[in-house]
Order: sequence, then structure tokens, then C-alpha cells
Amino acid sequence: MAPPEVTAIIPVYNDRESLERALPASVGILSTISPSFEIIVAEDGSTDGSAAIVEAFSRTESRVRLLHSDKRQGRGRALNRAIREAQGSIVCYFDVDLATDMQHLPELIGAIRDGYDMATGSRLMPDSDIVRTGGREIASRSYNFLVRLFLSSTIFDHQCGFKAFNRERILTIIPTVRDTHWFWDTELLVRGQRKGFRVKEFAVRWRAGKGTTVKAKDIFSMGRAILRLWWQIHVSKD
Repeated sequence: MAPPEVTAIIPVYNDRESLERALPASVGILSTISPSFEIIVAEDGSTDGSAAIVEAFSRTESRVRLLHSDKRQGRGRALNRAIREAQGSIVCYFDVDLATDMQHLPELIGAIRDGYDMATGSRLMPDSDIVRTGGREIASRSYNFLVRLFLSSTIFDHQCGFKAFNRERILTIIPTVRDTHWFWDTELLVRGQRKGFRVKEFAVRWRAGKGTTVKAKDIFSMGRAILRLWWQIHVSKD
């Protein structure tokens, strides 16, 4: 059997309620985009029965498979593992709460078909349509400004959980990405740009999921991560 064209990855950690909506919605939209796809649920040590939801769904939908971890790895490690396990030549991932409107998935996958190495949705472009609290908006814009300033990125929004890659190309830089959790997205985009990858960023419609808040410790952690990557690139030459 020929491998699928598209692998869609859904990273999951204690997201049972969101999974029950995301799985059928993902199968539905992917069926309109490609005749050949698979969905990998990268389940990262959940304790709420998320794995059981995926296993039950996969019994009636063979294109869905579970990639389970007994222990929490961190979002970055879970995505690295899923990308390596993916069979599609195009790999995408999106957040399980479907915060980014799935109407944008054809454009995301289409960008890789058109020859881009990486594609990402953006909540911070002029045409973006987003709803979130003022505190999160300020934190996000400040963070992304610092990434562009210190790491010479041309991307407006590094952390939108809605990305796609040419799998063959992305596998060449995954070994260099050190972050294992939330900074993984940013580091991947920065290192890809430094390798000369073609990146498409486009505006999306996005709505904040339940329970998503910004804490002071998160802001400081992201700031330290930016400085750490700057050091790796410019001083230690990693």
C-alpha cells in the first residue's frame, strides 16, 4: 500500500473533551483535502482517558492512530516523535482545541504542495481575526517582537499551533532543536529560516480555547528561551 500524502498530528495532554470533537472534525476536513491521509494523536502521558478515546475511535476509523507515551515527554518531544513516525510527505499539526479555524487547513497543506518547506498560521498579521484577552495579546506581541529582534526571524507569530512541513526537509533540522516543550515551535521556525527554508505565513481566524491563560512565569520562561537560543546560535554556534 502506498504511503499517505498527508500526516496530520494532534498533540494531546489530558484533552479528552476536546478530542471527542477534534477527531471527527479532522477526518471530515482532511477527506476534502487529500484522498490519502493519516492522523497521529501524539498523546503525552495523559491521565484523563484521552488514550482510550483515540483507541475507540481508531477501531472504526483506520486512518487514525495513537502514539502513546506512559510518561510526560513535553510537547516538543511528542511532536518530534510523531514527525519521525509520520508516513506522509506533508506533515502538519494543529492544536486539539481547534482554536485555529479548520477552514484554513487547505491553505496550510497547499503551501507545502506549492513548494514551501514550512507553513504557519498567524494571529498577528493585519488580516488575522482573533479573539483573546488583552493580557494575552500584549504578551504575544511582545514575545514575537523579541524573537524577531534577537533571532532575526521574519515571522510575525511563532507560537500559533497550526503548522505544516515538507517532512523530508524538516527531518534535517529536528536533531538540532533542543527545546522539548512550548518554545519548540519558535526554535523550529528560527532554525528553518537560518537553513534557507522557504516559509509561508498567512492570516487565520483564531479563538482562544478554554483555560488558556498567561502567567508571569510563562513570560519569563519564554524570555529565557529566546536568550538561550541566541547564545546557541551566535556564541556556541550550535
